[in-house]
Amino acid sequence: MVAHAGDVTGAQIGSRVLVRPCMRLNGFNSLEHIWMASDFDGAFAQYVRVPASEIFAVDCNWTDIELATIPCAYGTAENLVQHAKISDSDRVLVTGASGGVGSAVVQLVKRCGAGVTAVAGQAKMAAIRALGADKTIVRGTNLVDALGQSSIDVVIDNVGGENFAQLLKLLVRGGRYVSSGAIAGPMVFMDLRDLYLKDLSLTGCTAWNETVFPNLIGYIERDEIRPLVANTYHLKDISVAHQNFIKKKHVGNFVLIPPAPD
Repeated sequence: MVAHAGDVTGAQIGSRVLVRPCMRLNGFNSLEHIWMASDFDGAFAQYVRVPASEIFAVDCNWTDIELATIPCAYGTAENLVQHAKISDSDRVLVTGASGGVGSAVVQLVKRCGAGVTAVAGQAKMAAIRALGADKTIVRGTNLVDALGQSSIDVVIDNVGGENFAQLLKLLVRGGRYVSSGAIAGPMVFMDLRDLYLKDLSLTGCTAWNETVFPNLIGYIERDEIRPLVANTYHLKDISVAHQNFIKKKHVGNFVLIPPAPD
């Protein structure tokens, strides 16, 4: 942090901080929120001005590049894990497990002591197992055939698309499904009988819980998670980063490096 307003207390110039990008400016009793880089500019810049309530000091030996993997991907992942109410007895299926959010989910679910089955591309199986996944399934496999009906307690899904109906078949009675994305397509088929006959809970997750970001800071400082830097790009090469991101050959996160300030 390089500067703060005169009425800000407790903040130290020069301290290492992370910015919480999902900001609940009306308080945590309201689901209204704004996102840095979506609702206001600043993600692709040397400097950004944010409310003092959204900065969190962090004391660790991670590099700045490693810390840059945390705010959006890991925050979204921790929010999903919290909403899913993961316990160490749960069997959890994670779709899109090689992406920034999915790979973070694998780590955070394993941190809870739960069992993880991860879905990803064939070329990424070894990397996902290295994150702690107990079982990996190649994307495109019929999940019901591979795992059996009513074999999973929790599905954490950022994929959606044509496999959505299979995911509900996998869930046990009282199972929980949580989602914060639909990268394979937002339009899905659902058999409502799976929802009501199995007493399922389906939860959308966008606005972060108040504890999400403080928890992440603690995980970092206690060395309970590790960063996943797939590649780095100078800010001037952002178009190349986007092109490579779309190819989806990576595991983890891309980090943009801004030019040094004048």
